[in-house]
Amino acid sequence: MHNYIWASVLMSVGGMLFGVDTGIIGPVTAMPGFADSFGTFSPTIHGLIVSSILLPAAFTSFFAGHLADKVGRLNAIMMGATIFGVGAALEAGAISLAMFIPGRALAGIGEGFFLSTVVVYICEICPPERRGPVASLVQLLTTLGIPTGYFICYGSVNIKSSYSWRLPFILQATLATALACTCPFLPASPRWLIDRGHPSQAGPAMDRLQLDLQQFHEELQSAGPPTGGQNKPEVRQCNQRLLWVFNKENRKQAFLGMFLMGAMQFSGIDAVLYYAPTVFEQASLSSTQSSFLASGVTGIVIFVSTIPASFLSDKWGRRTSSLWGAVTMAFCMILIGSLYASGSVQPHEGAARWVVIVMIYLFTISYSVTWSVGFKLYVSEIQPPQTRAAASSLAQSANWVSNFIVALITPIFLDYSSFGAYYLFGVSIVLTGLVCLVYMPESRGKSLQTIHQEFDESLHTKLIGALRRRRNKWTRKGVMVEEKGPKRLESSDSDISELSKREEAKKVSS
Repeated sequence: MHNYIWASVLMSVGGMLFGVDTGIIGPVTAMPGFADSFGTFSPTIHGLIVSSILLPAAFTSFFAGHLADKVGRLNAIMMGATIFGVGAALEAGAISLAMFIPGRALAGIGEGFFLSTVVVYICEICPPERRGPVASLVQLLTTLGIPTGYFICYGSVNIKSSYSWRLPFILQATLATALACTCPFLPASPRWLIDRGHPSQAGPAMDRLQLDLQQFHEELQSAGPPTGGQNKPEVRQCNQRLLWVFNKENRKQAFLGMFLMGAMQFSGIDAVLYYAPTVFEQASLSSTQSSFLASGVTGIVIFVSTIPASFLSDKWGRRTSSLWGAVTMAFCMILIGSLYASGSVQPHEGAARWVVIVMIYLFTISYSVTWSVGFKLYVSEIQPPQTRAAASSLAQSANWVSNFIVALITPIFLDYSSFGAYYLFGVSIVLTGLVCLVYMPESRGKSLQTIHQEFDESLHTKLIGALRRRRNKWTRKGVMVEEKGPKRLESSDSDISELSKREEAKKVSS
């Protein structure tokens, strides 16, 4: 196995760290021991506790790309993992919500720095033919972290002390420390080294990663001159690449990436993951352990379905999988909402409650096979090399802002309406599917340096071009008709004049 694969696996632990947090926070806040420590709280406070990690993550991710460009991908990941570990330790030792919530906020700051940078690092060290499956390891380990978090809570809920909810955060802090300690032992991204004007260091880094030097050289040739070193003083004058993301050449990819990453959360996936115990209790799995077990099974289903999706990500197109995912997920959400709205779901009886549970599992499978793997990889792939880190960070920021909104409103929705949240998510999925149909060009199997050239050939661009050609065609026809009309009229007048002369000549001769 090549060393770049091992490096990718080790950095993908960042995805597992994110997944563990997603898996533990819902069950932890539903534990009796957590209520004993902090008291009972309203649905609004519940949503605030869960979502307090997300806005800080969204804020710092705005600057994560610039940080990763300036200090290097691995240093940015190490810094983020360290901050995350300190925040998790504060959560584990909290004696009040006034300590717990700032701990989550600090963890969010670290998460914003390392999560999107992990994907960028892996995409940059992988050759095109391996990029899809290897970069999908981040999502694969994220989905492994989710059931891991659920089952840690399933095991710790029976501890007769506050360690029932503290233990998951202790383990989370330990994992973050391990990720931070790994970074100094891995080679830097060769693309980043060349981009920052250090080509002499790129060769040894490629040797350590066991990359094909000839293939790498050809990709760099197609990319043109370095964009972050001495050849781009205008970028340095701005002191950030965030502004460069939105210039005419790059903004299409940036806006599409931000939309897709935000739309992932409005599909409702994190509403299911964060509040899985509540969702299953609403579907009449009333006991705490039963709802925790069902939540853990959800995590296992997501992990198992992500495995083939990760390894087959280059076998089917990103666009095709996104469209099929939209159809399946929208069907699940709208059906669940309709069952609740019609009053068909009854506690302890009837088939409708089991249909709801099956649809939740089908929804998570569809999401894991399509959007979860495809969108995160696609958003990093379509960005031009010079703005990839910054644009990926902005997209991740959009994801966290959307995640914050969903995490905050879901318990309120579920408290006041059993079906409103499901209809909201279903309509959001339909709208996202339409955007994918019109604006999303294929990126599978193409080099990072050529994808942004193909991006201009999206279906939307082709449709606009076809409409313009059709309009020009009809315009030309109209001009031709106008030009031919007077000529026909002139011809007819001359014929009449000629006939009149002949008639007059006949009369004179007679």
